[in-house]
Amino acid sequence: MNQNDLDTSLSRKSDAVSVRVHARPYGRIAVLGMGSWGTALAMVAATAGRDVRLWGRRKQLSDAVQATRINAEYLPDVPLHDRISVTSDLSAALEDAEAVLIVTPSRTLRALCTAIRPFLAKGVPLALCCKGIERGTGFLLSHVVSEELPGHPVGALSGPTFAKETALGHPTAATIAFPFSYADRLNPAESPAARLAVSVSSAAFRPYVSDDPVGVEIGGAVKNVIAIACGMMTGAGFAENTRAALITRGIDEMKFLAEALGGRRETVTGLSGAGDLTLTCSSMTSRNMSLGVQLGKGIPRARCFDGRNVVVEGEVNAVSVVDLAHHIRVRMPICEAVHAILYEGADLTTAFSDLWARPIESEPRALDIELAHPTTLRET
Repeated sequence: MNQNDLDTSLSRKSDAVSVRVHARPYGRIAVLGMGSWGTALAMVAATAGRDVRLWGRRKQLSDAVQATRINAEYLPDVPLHDRISVTSDLSAALEDAEAVLIVTPSRTLRALCTAIRPFLAKGVPLALCCKGIERGTGFLLSHVVSEELPGHPVGALSGPTFAKETALGHPTAATIAFPFSYADRLNPAESPAARLAVSVSSAAFRPYVSDDPVGVEIGGAVKNVIAIACGMMTGAGFAENTRAALITRGIDEMKFLAEALGGRRETVTGLSGAGDLTLTCSSMTSRNMSLGVQLGKGIPRARCFDGRNVVVEGEVNAVSVVDLAHHIRVRMPICEAVHAILYEGADLTTAFSDLWARPIESEPRALDIELAHPTTLRET
């Protein structure tokens, strides 16, 4: 089997036998959003042999990137692949697109869907590469897209992926998840998830196929909030024990929320959940972690990032995740502590002391034990 065969194959497994089938890659891919992650995904698709149209909202920046072949504002160290063309014209970006990657901020997603509706060919799959839950409605982003653009398969691409490393070709893995119809289960190689996976696969970029976009989306939204929590505790002077505890219990919060919404706990332990969370909580490259560290050091929010207006998805997610959790009665104490500090004026030290002094619980849920914490007993 040659390399091309390897890049366009999918294993169909049962307990007894593994049969390798072939999936057809999409030829032309549109990437909507020209920030660092959008540019990196354009590089991934182009490296895998696809023709890519990269769309940016700002004409001046798009024209400059097309002319210089460098996205100087977001990924200055990565020359664009020859297969990438750059435009600020949505109709040009979506012309003949066989699949679309949406990489714009979650807060602008609904407006973008309205804008692209006239230019989408029937049935083109849409993969969300942004992370979050819509503020106000509590909708997952896939629901927002399905509501605005009915008739299109909607999925998600997520994983432990810093943009610069991905664009430079460092070995990277991610999950691509779409709902599987009955026809997809009979012929998984023709599913949007499988076809998109082989469309972006290369020697460096390894996707995994999933039929659980809910679990993937929840992991992507909640991990941003947990990363702020880890940053806060790091900035306040705590170290590895504390971060490990927050990561582990943060995964549990992801599991509870995903399961309540119809996702699978197993998904949350994969690349898009535990993998992405571990990466985001372990590096100052993450804006969520970085914000938390600065706040933990006592730097006022307005002075974080040297006063620059840096978008931090976890700030938005802290509201939408906690609102959704309250609505469906899921306890998410770490996310609630972050929300209290960011939006309710809670003192950071007190909020985390209260988090550690909650009633003692059993780790396997089936044990169902809750004990009063000795600290709270002494206080009373």
